[in-house]
Amino acid sequence: MKRYLSLVFASMILAFSGFTFGAGAKGTAAEATAMVDKAIMYIKKNGREKAFAEIDNPKGQFVDRDLYVVIYDLNGKVLAHGSNAKMIGKDMIDLRDSDGKYFVKERVEIAKTAGKGWQDYKFMNPVSRQIEPKSMYLQKYEDFIVGCGIYK
Repeated sequence: MKRYLSLVFASMILAFSGFTFGAGAKGTAAEATAMVDKAIMYIKKNGREKAFAEIDNPKGQFVDRDLYVVIYDLNGKVLAHGSNAKMIGKDMIDLRDSDGKYFVKERVEIAKTAGKGWQDYKFMNPVSRQIEPKSMYLQKYEDFIVGCGIYK
């Protein structure tokens, strides 16, 4: 009986904590696109300083499971990052993924030429702590790039 109650209690904790299993733990392309749109609307409404601070907040509204918003200037410098505050202020233009792809250069090029789009590369998943294939939706807004990616 004691073991049964322990299992019931553990199940309740997981249920109320919002923990999800399997595919539900990963963000979707639609959710990533919506998060970018939401971030741009937040910037328009609240200004860059307040918006960037909210995007940098790991417990804020722009971080959800393995989804998080990043913002770069058009030279590849990180202006805001929902998963890794150590990257803020760093020039990442020459950063390569595990396959040698200059993914920040490509991101800047997509923003400058198309204004928005999807990009494939490899990056460390903050949830699994493993290098995984990733696709990022990015959109140019004013003089910077707003992006949110999904792990495949």
